Amino acid sequence: MPPTLLSSRRVLLEGRLQPATLELENGLISAIFDHDPSRAGDHHDYHDLVVMAGLIDTHVHINEPGRTDWEGFATATRAAAAGGLTTLVDMPLNSIPSTVDADSFRLKLEAAAGQLRVDVGFWGGAVVGNLDGMRELAQAGVLGFKCFLSPSGTDEFTNLDFEQLGQAMQMVAELDSVLLVHAEDPAELLAFSGDPRSYDNYLATRPPRAEVSAIERVVAGAKATGCRAHVVHLATEAGLASLAHSGVTVETCPHYLTFAAEEIADGATAYKCAPPIRGRATREALWQALERGAIQLVATDHSPSPAELKCIDSGDFSAAWGGISSLELLLPAVWTEAARRGHGVEKLARWVCSAPARLAGLDHLKGRLEPGLQADLVVWDPNASFVVDRLEHRHALTPYQGRTLRGVVEATYLRGQRIFFQSQHHSECLGQILKKARTKP
Repeated sequence: MPPTLLSSRRVLLEGRLQPATLELENGLISAIFDHDPSRAGDHHDYHDLVVMAGLIDTHVHINEPGRTDWEGFATATRAAAAGGLTTLVDMPLNSIPSTVDADSFRLKLEAAAGQLRVDVGFWGGAVVGNLDGMRELAQAGVLGFKCFLSPSGTDEFTNLDFEQLGQAMQMVAELDSVLLVHAEDPAELLAFSGDPRSYDNYLATRPPRAEVSAIERVVAGAKATGCRAHVVHLATEAGLASLAHSGVTVETCPHYLTFAAEEIADGATAYKCAPPIRGRATREALWQALERGAIQLVATDHSPSPAELKCIDSGDFSAAWGGISSLELLLPAVWTEAARRGHGVEKLARWVCSAPARLAGLDHLKGRLEPGLQADLVVWDPNASFVVDRLEHRHALTPYQGRTLRGVVEATYLRGQRIFFQSQHHSECLGQILKKARTKP
């Protein structure tokens, strides 16, 4: 089969937008030429549209098997392809069973088979009493592990106390893996009181000090054990001081970079997540941390649920599910706010392509455009805008509904195959399961 050629005057190469023609063959970028849209062959000329590596989202709750009424591999990967994402890493909880040992991982792989429109890897769970299960999961090929220090929201996925965190970190270090941590100290969380529709009342239940206290424990544990650790969904700049020079990496999410507590109406439970969306000053501090590299990446924490679990009718923040749907919107949500603050495509790609690839141990395959790497690409218009109305997730409910965002995806390529083009999906599911090759027993 002859190679595919792809040209644009704005291809992101080595941190700079420049004219180029890419040659895609056998699933890889086989060569990069000077811009030549007249070169003979199966040529896709995208003129002035941006071409960059496909996005990688390392924080996605796909929820299959067991909760496909919440999401599922078919709908999640379809939404990903439409949003320019070519790789997802699935979280180990909210599916039934949770991914905490080899048997539960096997069930997840069976559920995924034949349904993937993009590539999917998996985090394994670190829960109470499953150190042996963690070893099984590592042997089976998970990309790393995830734990909670506060209750996870589902009974099947138990949170670790600080002693158990240390044990899990020791195991992760022995396995030469990485531990992702939901860092909120349960001792610092407060009971809900007052009007259940009040966002301020919900915000008060999860103060910044809960994040700070937990992050301090994560940093100390990583230092004591040599564990590679990563803090997920940072929602307060107050946690950054402990992370500085610690070697522990950290992400934030599009909703913390887009919304602010002052803008959330009482009863607007579509905005509920944990940790919560904080004030405008915090939002700007998170942007500044991204700019200077104190926060390394952005991931969605896509955590959908049926509308009734979000308590939309009652507006009860005390009872609503804490999760935000935004998988398809990672690129435009981050780009809209980044461009508003003067950031360019180069920084965007660092936050949503190359840094996530490093976290997941996939940077030898994905995350940037270089000869020899997989031909995972997104082609998009950074100047076009759209109003969020219909999304391809299983549930349309999202706080982005009705919002105008910049950045429209024209095409998505997975290993050189165009899987999405001008709102149309490829007829086949071409995604693959990603596993980590083990180097330690």
